[in-house]
Amino acid sequence: MFLNYKQLFLYTLFFALVFINHSYSGTNLQLTKDSVSSAKLKVGYAGTEPFVIRQGQTWKGISVEIWENVANAEKINYEIKPFNSVSEAIRALSIGEIDAVIGPASITSTRAEKVEFTQPYYQASLSILSRVDDPSIIDRIAPFFTMSLLYALFVFLFILAIVGTLLWLSERKVSPEQFPHDAPRGIANGMWCAIVTMSTTGYGDIAPVTLAGRIIAGTWMIISFIFATSMIAGIASTLTLSGLGTVQVSSAEQFVNKKIAVLKDSPSADFVLENNGRINTITNLKEGYELLKSKKVDAVVFDRPQMRYYLEQNPDKEMIISVAEYLKQGYGFAFPLNSPLVFPINIQLLKLKEDHSLKTISENYLGTPSEL
Repeated sequence: MFLNYKQLFLYTLFFALVFINHSYSGTNLQLTKDSVSSAKLKVGYAGTEPFVIRQGQTWKGISVEIWENVANAEKINYEIKPFNSVSEAIRALSIGEIDAVIGPASITSTRAEKVEFTQPYYQASLSILSRVDDPSIIDRIAPFFTMSLLYALFVFLFILAIVGTLLWLSERKVSPEQFPHDAPRGIANGMWCAIVTMSTTGYGDIAPVTLAGRIIAGTWMIISFIFATSMIAGIASTLTLSGLGTVQVSSAEQFVNKKIAVLKDSPSADFVLENNGRINTITNLKEGYELLKSKKVDAVVFDRPQMRYYLEQNPDKEMIISVAEYLKQGYGFAFPLNSPLVFPINIQLLKLKEDHSLKTISENYLGTPSEL
């Protein structure tokens, strides 16, 4: 059965559309990637040292050096647009003002709803920068009035009373002039003898004369020597610790009703509020440091690597970074949602990780772990 002209036209049109659709779907991603890569991207630089460092018209830092390695490998042409903060740059990216954000951008679920992140190139965390104040008189004597010290003193007096009683029982018949038959006086003299024996003072006014009394006194001398040594070491340690400065805030549990400086619109703000602290927003770490130095805030919560780098550049014995780390999270580069550049950049980041370039770049600014 021969086809008429109308049917032939429809079949020809159908096969042509199928061929065009197949050809387009096979090259769509590559064309999109090539077109983006060949265009001059507007790249926002934002963040703090040591990740983004501006020196006149030049830029350096951990994030900058990693991005330059990636951009060179992918032959990405770009121009730099500086921003005051990562949050500001993320907002600009989400509304299409720029094409990428380069800096210590924390990868969070809230941000990931608006932009697309690469895999993390650095693992960071929050820590607490606090002030070390000189101890007051109360701070120095307070350790001597703890329950543990009072308990130890009670145990010592109890043991001393037992030793005094044993000495009195063994000596009262042979030496009634030293250990009277009257129990209160005799035990009191026995305790005095135990104290003299423990301290090795040797006044000679009271001393055991019986074999049992001397065995008790000798045993007590050995035990009391060990006990006294431990007590002196404890007192010395207490005096040393009480003479050290007092850290105002060393953990998140101490945030309650304290003024804590945090970066505006950063994860640290929610973290402080969750721990019942009062936030004082800052625009950069230097501002927070100055507020802490002038005692206008009690602590600063900031990304740990930035604080460590800042104190290395500006040593201050009155400042200390907490041992505790919170909200561990990765830093990544940010792009618009469904950006075709994310996949190839992730490949380049993996290559930099595998050849230890990421580690080397970070250590050039922050030092090796043994130096921290």
